[in-house]
Amino acid sequence: MLQRCLDLLAPALQDPARPEPVVVDCTLGLGGHSEALLAAFPTARLIALDRDKEALRLSGERLAPYGDRATLVHAVYDELPEVLDRLGVPKVQGVLFDLGVSSMQLDEADRGFAYAQDAPLDMRMDQSTGMGAAEVLNTYPPGELVRILRAYGEEKQAKRIVSAIVREREKEPFSNSARLVELIRDALPQAAKRTGGNPAKRTFQALRIEVNGELSVLERAVPAAVDSLAVGGRIAVLSYHSLEDRLVKQVFAAGSANTAPPGLPVVPERYQPRLKQLTRGAELPTEEEIAENRRAAPARLRGAQRIREEER
Repeated sequence: MLQRCLDLLAPALQDPARPEPVVVDCTLGLGGHSEALLAAFPTARLIALDRDKEALRLSGERLAPYGDRATLVHAVYDELPEVLDRLGVPKVQGVLFDLGVSSMQLDEADRGFAYAQDAPLDMRMDQSTGMGAAEVLNTYPPGELVRILRAYGEEKQAKRIVSAIVREREKEPFSNSARLVELIRDALPQAAKRTGGNPAKRTFQALRIEVNGELSVLERAVPAAVDSLAVGGRIAVLSYHSLEDRLVKQVFAAGSANTAPPGLPVVPERYQPRLKQLTRGAELPTEEEIAENRRAAPARLRGAQRIREEER
């Protein structure tokens, strides 16, 4: 859905009134989206964020030909206001989020994100800070583990899985992914294993979200990104599961709503919408895109445009 993201952002990044637009890639990863933005919009300046130092190193090499048009920053995307303030950038014309796990993180076995290969249970996007997935499994109270699996993985069998985890961790703490995958397979009833792909998928998603604080970060990051937009600026968000998409949907819906009390004959400026939604619901990838990259299958794209300044 890369081209659709570029198309959504293009009117804000090709506005003759903004000869040197600033676009933010909040989720740099391996730099594919950033490179496409720099190539498609040759007058734009890019600011790209990532919490993963290895991603920053690799992307730095990839984007080196663009010189000082690209500024790469080690930061989590809810730190966007601080990053812009530090760089002396009051407002930006474009923001892009490509949420979830980058291909690099999935493909590097020792990161522990993928349930298809045995690896240390880490799952930290920034390996220099915080606790890994093994520590969560080994130390969290059973009730908290059930809550995480239900809330972040939408796992119907959370109690059954957590009972097995608690029983096993008392014998030996968890350290690697293969043991957890096997435990989940053994814990689930046959009917639950017949649908929805790998039975460990939902548990791994829940652990990853907990380890990286993804939803709480996103709750802060999307409103902050909207606030950073100049009037006419645009934001595009690619999410990969319903929890992320719901948060984005709520922020865009709130921003595009009239907040006036009912019954006013004329709606004052301060109650007018700040955003205009650019997508009808969430746009889905085409069959061709999914055939080319199966990881695109769950993607959901939403876009919005800033149409009014906030009244202070």
